Amino acid sequence: QVQLVESGGGLAQAGGSLRLSCAASGRTFSTYHMGWFRQAPGKDHEFVAHITWNGGIIYYVDSVKGRFTISRDNAKNTVYLQMNSLKPEDTAVYYCAATRHSGDIVSQTSLYPYWGQGTQVTVSS
Repeated sequence: QVQLVESGGGLAQAGGSLRLSCAASGRTFSTYHMGWFRQAPGKDHEFVAHITWNGGIIYYVDSVKGRFTISRDNAKNTVYLQMNSLKPEDTAVYYCAATRHSGDIVSQTSLYPYWGQGTQVTVSS
């Protein structure tokens, strides 16, 4: 089992940047694939990015390609989401999630049994 804690959210202007971090407990972080999701008010969770256990395979939703970068540091038990060129439509609560399942559709929330509590990102125009 793994516990996840996000940080780094806040208020940014359009065109600005934020870096989210997700710290994991335990000594098995390197065995988990990690995902970032977001949820805007009144909407379902939206897949943002996914990184495999060793960083070898990465996926992004089309709307953030070229602007967001997911990365991980297994020595620090942390996964990151660097968000550049932020837009007002990026405003949401951002969640990190962990799974040991592979070979499935990484954008499905049901793939991930472990979730953090979320961090708010607000982008003003």
